[in-house]
Amino acid sequence: METRPPVPPFSREDALAKVRGAENAWNTRDPQRVSLAYTVDSRWRNRHEFVEGREQIVAFLARKWEREREYRLIKGLWAFGDDRIAVRFAYESHDADGQWWRSYGNENWEFDEHGLMRRRHASINDLPISDAERLFHWDLAGPRPDDHPGLDELGL
Repeated sequence: METRPPVPPFSREDALAKVRGAENAWNTRDPQRVSLAYTVDSRWRNRHEFVEGREQIVAFLARKWEREREYRLIKGLWAFGDDRIAVRFAYESHDADGQWWRSYGNENWEFDEHGLMRRRHASINDLPISDAERLFHWDLAGPRPDDHPGLDELGL
């Protein structure tokens, strides 16, 4: 059986590590890599889409990152319990026409005993922004640098 530490029950430090690990993985924009953090039968609600299982997760993420170009994400811990973590997040990307967007949201996560996410519920709102309003500036080839401000520091 796969294990993805840290595993429940989560301490504050564990929850912070899970959140940063998820942010770093999503910022790779690699659907296959990201899918490995979820159970094989993981269930998602993402906006109006319902996704079940790793195959559908990979397909969903491939479509997402085809539309959301130059995607950069910041996640922040909101709350945590034994096997659950709530996060808030924001990401910036642009569409095929060059319009930049900042998307804000909240996620509720539930994990199995091996530290794999078995449920993910995401609520997301989108705001068109100009290039000058962008706040997320780091090299697309890597994760958000440790010295780059988080959501609170950016006033988000």
